[in-house]
Amino acid sequence: MAEGIFQRTELLVGEEVMLRLAEARIIIFGVGGVGSWCAEGLVRSGIGHMTIVDSDRVAASNVNRQDMATCRTLGQVKVEAMKERLLEINPDAQITAIQELYASETADKFNLNEYDYVVDAIDSLKDKAFLILRACESSAKFFASMGAALKIDPARIHVAEFWSVRGCPLAAAIRKKFKKNGTMPDKKFLCVYDDEVLPNLGTALDPDSAIAEGQPKKAVVNGTTMPVTAIFGLTLAGLIIKDIYYAK
Repeated sequence: MAEGIFQRTELLVGEEVMLRLAEARIIIFGVGGVGSWCAEGLVRSGIGHMTIVDSDRVAASNVNRQDMATCRTLGQVKVEAMKERLLEINPDAQITAIQELYASETADKFNLNEYDYVVDAIDSLKDKAFLILRACESSAKFFASMGAALKIDPARIHVAEFWSVRGCPLAAAIRKKFKKNGTMPDKKFLCVYDDEVLPNLGTALDPDSAIAEGQPKKAVVNGTTMPVTAIFGLTLAGLIIKDIYYAK
């Protein structure tokens, strides 16, 4: 069924790279506005083995920016809806969907050394910081998304090594947390970030509303736009494809 769907990609990268793409093993933590587009970008590029991790269900507030979120999928488990979407693109892909919140309490369920690439696309500062430390201890190549909310200009999206990221409040907060705790990542890693920070102009959303939608309560709810979050995710996918392309 999937024969011929990667012809244009193979025309560019060649058969050897296509084989490496098909064999690569990737785990993505968070399939929201960033992670969902990263997953689609990778599967459309020929990645054959992917694990997606997220605890949430699709809510109405997700539809403006998340790949699997439509009025049809409201209420569905996000990773299951995302898996269905990815298998519609490539029925031969091996997709593992895990409905789980990544945190210090659940981290031991994941052996990151089983993967070639680990992608961080989660929101929680505490959980993101813990994933960074664990991923940097593993043998996997690691890429992370910094904050993608409160932004509207896609031209201000950049890629930089974590300690060189400037203008991103989330990255600054994580660095501060590492320094305060005296815990530092074991290796350097690239981040996708944006130095634009806009104010919310609409009516403030109640963080408690997330509970009604079946999602974890957030300290604050910020505005987002799909073009920005999608570019974050597709840039992460592009970094992995580039790394595989240039691998010796």
